Amino acid sequence: MASLDPAERRSYVLDQLDEKGHVSVQDLGNELDVSDVTIRKDLQFLEDQNLVIRTHGGALSADRFAYDVPFEKKAQRQKEEKRRIGKKAAQMVTDQDTVILDSGTTTLQVLRGLKNREVEDLTVSTNSIHIALETVGISAIEVLLLGGSVRSKSASVVGPYAEQMLRDHAFSKLFLAGDGLDFGHGLTTTDDQEAHLNQLMIESADQTIAVVDSSKFGRRGLCRICKTEAIDVLITDATPDDTDQRLAEQNIRVVVA
Repeated sequence: MASLDPAERRSYVLDQLDEKGHVSVQDLGNELDVSDVTIRKDLQFLEDQNLVIRTHGGALSADRFAYDVPFEKKAQRQKEEKRRIGKKAAQMVTDQDTVILDSGTTTLQVLRGLKNREVEDLTVSTNSIHIALETVGISAIEVLLLGGSVRSKSASVVGPYAEQMLRDHAFSKLFLAGDGLDFGHGLTTTDDQEAHLNQLMIESADQTIAVVDSSKFGRRGLCRICKTEAIDVLITDATPDDTDQRLAEQNIRVVVA
């Protein structure tokens, strides 16, 4: 990339945050061909303008509100981080597990991680059409697709039929994504029907495992799924500086992929 002046660099940083939700000092330095010191000064300038929130090794967007965007666009954000989280989460699944996967792009990566493992007699329930389609032809996985109305943006199934199916079943593990994780508010999403369905998923499962990439920390969606203490395990790619202690205080096990 051609040499940019400070204003152009900072504009580039904001564009990357808009696209990804999180940036790292190292990646920005490589992309802009400048030193880490220069990038840190740019991030400090942007934080002083209340445009970003500094984290260890990078920054988050200061826009703390999560918006409902199409599944395909979400899937392009934090792709490598979500892949690592999904692979790590899949390692927690054992033979004869009964698992719920919600409709998030990170839970799709959990399913892809499971496809590469030799797990036997696995039952997967989901409200995601994307996830259900990826299980076609995998004989080791029995699929229970929740029924109801389909949300066009997320290709997820919601409504009273899906809710009743959850009430009629019990599961060993739930892998739950969400759109934001704020310690004062909890795990959130952008749609009220999704939030209600996610709440029933928590009630139906013995263990709730949140799969949340680092760009979701400090953000809030419109609808709360649960308070943070309802989470048993959090799998992420990185945690903000003060996060580990706060999670430990709530007896939440943290796994970094």
